[in-house]
Amino acid sequence: MKTGSFTGFDVELRDPGIAWIKFNTPDRLNGFTHAIKRDLVETITQAQMDNAVRVLVFTGSGRAFCAGDDISGQTKAIGGEPLMPPIPPGHDSDIGTYEALRHLSQTLNLAVRNCDKIAIAAVNGVAIQTGMTLALACDFRVAAESAKLGSATLRFGLLPDEGGQYLCVQLMGVAKSMDFLVNKRIVSAAEAMDLGLVHEVVADAGLESRVMQMATDIANGPQVATRLLKRSIYNAADMIFEQSLDEIAAKTAISDHHPDAKEGAAAFRDKRHPHFNQWLVTDNKS
Repeated sequence: MKTGSFTGFDVELRDPGIAWIKFNTPDRLNGFTHAIKRDLVETITQAQMDNAVRVLVFTGSGRAFCAGDDISGQTKAIGGEPLMPPIPPGHDSDIGTYEALRHLSQTLNLAVRNCDKIAIAAVNGVAIQTGMTLALACDFRVAAESAKLGSATLRFGLLPDEGGQYLCVQLMGVAKSMDFLVNKRIVSAAEAMDLGLVHEVVADAGLESRVMQMATDIANGPQVATRLLKRSIYNAADMIFEQSLDEIAAKTAISDHHPDAKEGAAAFRDKRHPHFNQWLVTDNKS
């Protein structure tokens, strides 16, 4: 995948295969534009197809993870190299808003969910609306103690139009989501954890090291089985039990015959730590 500084974010590839994606406009509280979202989708697509990447991490700079869409910044220049050519932002009419949401805004969260590689949100600060939904679309969320999460779209007479209502219901259930969204709540990291919106809360100074530890553990785990499991878990949320049994059986037919499964069994037998992903090591050297 392409690394470097781009419009609105930086991309770094850290060992052992961690794509570290950091939003880099702290003066705008890392607010997103349509151009930033398109470039993030391209970065995620590159990460999906690059065997050198095993885990994705999203985080912010300054005091925000992402405080929502940077509406005021749509016409202001942002430094960095664009990945994708510009296109009209939409929202110029009813159908324009519908198309802009489906093809520009909502595609970012879909790209995160559709990527088979594990995505971690390192929520370093304020995560509102677009920032919150991106974090919720990730597979794991680790928040700094000072972080705050919320949607609060009703404050402006707007809706959580990037899938926030769906993601909240998945994580909190209907009753808590109704309270959270209708009452425009913006919660602390500790309360977000109580609600089930984040997995872990750590001291601000320890966020990066903790997320790197988590990402490294996942990256060193059996990549084929992990990616199949991610897809199977999300599929199970929309399936009846019998369908999920058939679905996991089809994926097990792949994982059971993969070299990682043989290595896992051998390591257990030899009472040693397994060395997974030799296929990736070989591929990256070729």
